[in-house]
Amino acid sequence: MASIGEILLNTLSADQQIRESATTQLETAANEDFKQYVVMLCQELNNEQSQARIAAGLALKNAVTARESVRREEMSARWMNIDAATRDQIKALVLTTLGTQDVRAGIVTAQVVAAIAAIELPLGQWEGVIRDMLQNLSSTENTNLRQCTLQAIGYICETIDRDILTSQANSILTAVVQGARKDEPSEAVRLAAIGALYNSLEFIEDNFKREGERNYIMQVVCEATQSQDVQVQVSAFECLVRIMQVYYEMMPFYMQKALFGLTVQGMRSPHERVALQAVEFWSTVAEVEIDQENYRLEAIDNGEQPTHTNYNFAKAALPETLPVILELMTKQDEDDDEDDWNLCMAAGTCLSVTAQSVGDACVAPVIQFVETNIRHAQWQYREASVMAFGSILEGPSQELLVPPVAQALPFLIEMMNDPVIKVKDSTAWTLGRVSQSLAECIKPDVHLQPLIEALVRGLDDSNRIVSNCCLSLMNLADQLEGEQGPDSPTSHMSPFFNGIITALMRITERNSNESFARTSAYEAISIMVTHSARDTFPTISALSTSILDRLEQTIAVQNEIVGVDERNSHMELQSNLCSVLTNVIRRVGKDISPIADRIMTVLLQLSTAASKSSTILEDAFLAIGALTTALESEFARYLDSFAPFMFSALSNHEEHQLCSIAVGLIGDVCRSLGSASASYCDNFMTTLLQNLQSPVLHRNVKPNILSCFGDIALAIEGQFAAYLDVTMSVLAQACNIRAAPTDYDMIDYVNGLREGIMDAYIGIVQGLKSSDGTLLAPHLPHLFEFMSTVYNDPERSDALLRSICGLLGDLAESFPSGEIKNLLISEWVGQCLKEGRSSRQNSVTTKEVARWAKEMVKRATM
Repeated sequence: MASIGEILLNTLSADQQIRESATTQLETAANEDFKQYVVMLCQELNNEQSQARIAAGLALKNAVTARESVRREEMSARWMNIDAATRDQIKALVLTTLGTQDVRAGIVTAQVVAAIAAIELPLGQWEGVIRDMLQNLSSTENTNLRQCTLQAIGYICETIDRDILTSQANSILTAVVQGARKDEPSEAVRLAAIGALYNSLEFIEDNFKREGERNYIMQVVCEATQSQDVQVQVSAFECLVRIMQVYYEMMPFYMQKALFGLTVQGMRSPHERVALQAVEFWSTVAEVEIDQENYRLEAIDNGEQPTHTNYNFAKAALPETLPVILELMTKQDEDDDEDDWNLCMAAGTCLSVTAQSVGDACVAPVIQFVETNIRHAQWQYREASVMAFGSILEGPSQELLVPPVAQALPFLIEMMNDPVIKVKDSTAWTLGRVSQSLAECIKPDVHLQPLIEALVRGLDDSNRIVSNCCLSLMNLADQLEGEQGPDSPTSHMSPFFNGIITALMRITERNSNESFARTSAYEAISIMVTHSARDTFPTISALSTSILDRLEQTIAVQNEIVGVDERNSHMELQSNLCSVLTNVIRRVGKDISPIADRIMTVLLQLSTAASKSSTILEDAFLAIGALTTALESEFARYLDSFAPFMFSALSNHEEHQLCSIAVGLIGDVCRSLGSASASYCDNFMTTLLQNLQSPVLHRNVKPNILSCFGDIALAIEGQFAAYLDVTMSVLAQACNIRAAPTDYDMIDYVNGLREGIMDAYIGIVQGLKSSDGTLLAPHLPHLFEFMSTVYNDPERSDALLRSICGLLGDLAESFPSGEIKNLLISEWVGQCLKEGRSSRQNSVTTKEVARWAKEMVKRATM
């Protein structure tokens, strides 16, 4: 039998059969005797003579950790089931292996150490690991040991909760900063130390607050930006970026004394990776200051004293940074791949966020750069000037931007004829930004025809520029929609609608989807349809026929598809076609009736041909949902044929997105059929209640299920009484779910859950109001208690406040004769309605609902 080393080497074989056989052998060994398996891997990793050490280390790491959380928990439990003596033996051996002569094996060992520590430290185990590694750093001249130990400390800091390591912050920081100093003889050690410092920045907060320690940390990092080793420079700038994100409030002194000069110098570095991080530093400054300003304005809106200070570093540095950023934007290369992140792209992004941060201050110098270079003989300068112009269209005031944009627009349209593809691509992008943010500069009688002609010509050009041309057309459709919205008889875009759709359909006929040209064209068709006026309906009718023809063709050839790539391309095509069809149905509404039978036949065929895990089912269901809404009661003739697909999706808990869409379809059906949906409601309610109890179904589906109860109640009105008690019991259980103050994911989930609960209550109250509202009486005290809890929760959303106000109004309207006066005169009710009417943060809709609710409550409590 082959040794563990031979098997590990075989996992790296170029021969697929050998590789798969070796992988299977390892999996079998792990399953049969996990303890023996990890011991063998550890010994192989420690063996200086083995050629399979790195493979052994990776296999050992992968045996105890995984990216996916459920799998990671299973592996952690399997590791902890090994007896303590064996675990201690493995841990001692891997710590020893950090000092190996082969630094590559040492770095893999550092990953193993961190993986084991991530399991044991949260459980109060291996508490001496940091102490032991720090001892390594202070008692050895072994460079490899110091480097790999620092790597291990860095990995642990990256993966372990900050609270677990805070007590050892002083020791870690001392060791890490010691290794990062400029007099450290080994650049490899220095690099590992800076990486560890980067990963420890969040839990050394107390140290960073102390001026002396902070000064020393900043000195060490700033000195590292001047290292002769490029990778050390890169890591040092990465560290500065993270420091700016975490400790912005403490940066004024360092910005003035060092960081301005170091980062501008870094942006000019001949090493692109260094320059990229220096540019990223200023992008981060701008992003943080945008947030700081938003926090400050939000506090003022709430009548509070702002606790966040915007030091306006980006604005103060603009005379130094902006010329460098603009210069870097001219460093394109004809061979640059559009998907590769490079210095030119980083500079463009930096300019964009800087404009959002500093506002008007950047306009004049950028306009000067544009005017100087827009006609430059070298295409790089023409492209940079167009890109710079487009990058400042968000942030500065419209009053300052409108004159130069209006002046530049004819020239931008002309630049769509530039001989260089990259110039045309950036021009199309800039035109998209203009049509999105400054559409008032586009005079329909002057600019629209040449602009659309230029964009349509661009569609027939290189695939590279199609996406940006499509983006511009979508923005034009959105911004130049008819004055009456969907009811507009015509719009400024109507004369061009047929020509644009024809050109876009030509793009969709291309065999390849290079640069996502075909996908962009389908998306643009959908948006054009969504914002179309009624005089374009004949073109939309012809379009719907073409889309159905194509869908039928894709179904006909479905069984002939071979190969993963071809199947993915086929599914993408069907998805795009369904998306267009969905938007057509939503746009024309009841006018879709003449071809509804054909549409439903095609969608049922798609659903039949799709696998249970296919995303095509989701797209088909969305189209059917649109058809349900459009046809209203006429959809009943399809329900018997479609119901099996819907119930199958509802029971497919592994595909939670499909299940969620199916839940939404129940709501669509009930709204469309009204009381006629009652015969299906037994099955609907049974399935929905079962789904709420499922331990497998993703929790994000459950708020939609609760909301769906409201749709059903609203549709069948008094007949919902049969389900009232069980529904109110389920809702009461859901009301008890809470989130910890620092668990932000759970806070979002609870808010979503509460919105679903409120939708359910509103639908039930409104549904029973027309028959027998007294059925609600036993449930009202709990309902008011829940509303009070949600109202007093500081994390509640505007949507929840609106729902509470609406429900209070519905209840007052349902009990107008004082039956629930004692509940309605509660102090919190008056406060809630007052806040809903008056808070500056609330939407117009919330204020309108609160005013109406106040009137209803007033009548019910007189």
